[in-house]
Amino acid sequence: MVSPTSDALIKAAQAGDRAAFAQVLSDYYDTLYRFAYRWCGNRSDADDVTQQACIKLAQSIGQFRFDAAFSTWLYRLVVNCAKDWQRSQGRHQHDDIDQLTHEARPDQSAETGIYLHQILTWLDSLAEGFKETALLVHAEGLTHAEAASILQIKESTVSWRLHEIRKQLQHFQPRDGRWEASL
Repeated sequence: MVSPTSDALIKAAQAGDRAAFAQVLSDYYDTLYRFAYRWCGNRSDADDVTQQACIKLAQSIGQFRFDAAFSTWLYRLVVNCAKDWQRSQGRHQHDDIDQLTHEARPDQSAETGIYLHQILTWLDSLAEGFKETALLVHAEGLTHAEAASILQIKESTVSWRLHEIRKQLQHFQPRDGRWEASL
């Protein structure tokens, strides 16, 4: 977990203190990358999104108003950068199954990597906000209230979205011991 960056350090970065900004970026870089990776599903794309998020952070840190946790504001920044990046690519970010299965953790099978690819592709096809909700709650481990704060929606909307996702996940059924989408 990230050690909290002090408000004074963030304010110094907002005022143009380069050393303060470097420290803020250092404190939160892993968080930015982790969320970008979970959004994209592969390292190469996550690197691109994280780079854009760092640039956007430098350009917009002055917009942070301290009315929410800094990490909450950063999650929103990364999501926006990921969406912008995805649109600029003109394709879905999970198109390379081979790359995804090669990047699977050592404790994951190739089937798990393919299943992850299917789920991420499926999440991309859902209505606006569903993917972010799923990633914040299930991948980042945030509470419904924390996810609602980041997404600037009601907590009940987060709960409803997750309920809808669970209902629709019933279309992903094991066949012959393998997970396949039956959409």
